[in-house]
Amino acid sequence: YPYVSGAGSVPSCDTSCDKVEGSAVTQWTDVDATDEAMMEALSVGPVSIAIEADEENFQYYSSGVLTASCGTNLDHGVLAVGYGTDSTDGDYWKVKNSYGAAFGEDGYFRVKRNDSVCDANGGLGIYSGPAYPVL
Repeated sequence: YPYVSGAGSVPSCDTSCDKVEGSAVTQWTDVDATDEAMMEALSVGPVSIAIEADEENFQYYSSGVLTASCGTNLDHGVLAVGYGTDSTDGDYWKVKNSYGAAFGEDGYFRVKRNDSVCDANGGLGIYSGPAYPVL
């Protein structure tokens, strides 16, 4: 099935681009289910994870560190791109969504790290099969 954006449109694909040597994905690297492994993987590049996008906590997210339940019915692919520590809410993962800059913090959201509600049980997908491409 072709990609359809959230607005219902099917963008055209630009097929006139030149291939850049060394830019093809040759394999995927699975990431172990630990904070340390995720942090190491993020030093290489973004890591593919999943979330339950129909959760109200996610649907109405606007800013800050998401500390509420994340859900466990993973149905939406996103990219973990970093991590940090918020002075109020503590450690978090920074995640890029595909909804555009109007969502959350310029298209990104932060979710509590080291929190069994969202990550240790796989609720955010942080530890449910994260992977990144090898070029």
